[in-house]
Amino acid sequence: MLKVGLTGGIGAGKSEVSRMLAGYGAVLIDADRIAREVVEPGTAGLDAVVEAFGTGILTPEGTLDRPKLGSIVFADSERLAALNAIVHPLVGARSAELEKAAGPDSVVVHDVPLLTENGLAPLYDLVVVVDAAPETQLDRLVRLRGMTEQEARARMGAQATREERRAVADLVIDNDGPIEALEPQVRSVWGELARRAAAG
Repeated sequence: MLKVGLTGGIGAGKSEVSRMLAGYGAVLIDADRIAREVVEPGTAGLDAVVEAFGTGILTPEGTLDRPKLGSIVFADSERLAALNAIVHPLVGARSAELEKAAGPDSVVVHDVPLLTENGLAPLYDLVVVVDAAPETQLDRLVRLRGMTEQEARARMGAQATREERRAVADLVIDNDGPIEALEPQVRSVWGELARRAAAG
């Protein structure tokens, strides 16, 4: 089994890359998706988040109001750290379960947005970073996700710098250009991952 950490700044295109790798046959473990699962209604995770942040972060239906929670934690590094201390261990445990279920010859790609920030690179055999210039990220967040420029800059500012991400990378995928330029790079990276997995 080859354990790969896939990361990239918000708006860099990591989700598109993970989708393509899954299409080639990677076993994808998506930390963001798991992070949503572990705070669904009725979970111990949601109970712990409510205990830390109050019932104001819930919707009238009792689910987590993500935009509201985001507006609290992305403006305050201590609150963000408190949230991460609750959610990250739960995500780690679930990720380990899913990895265990993958076959011994699998390429397991962990899609981890905060890999660099949380010092997680040593957990993987290889780290792949999807890279884009900050101005490209900003444009995508405003144009495609409907964020204000201020919101986008706050989200980007809460993450590692481009240089910090590149420093932990074994392989870098440049995603400053159009989607057509991305696919050949992902295909090449997949070839390298499959080769390493086969070599054991």
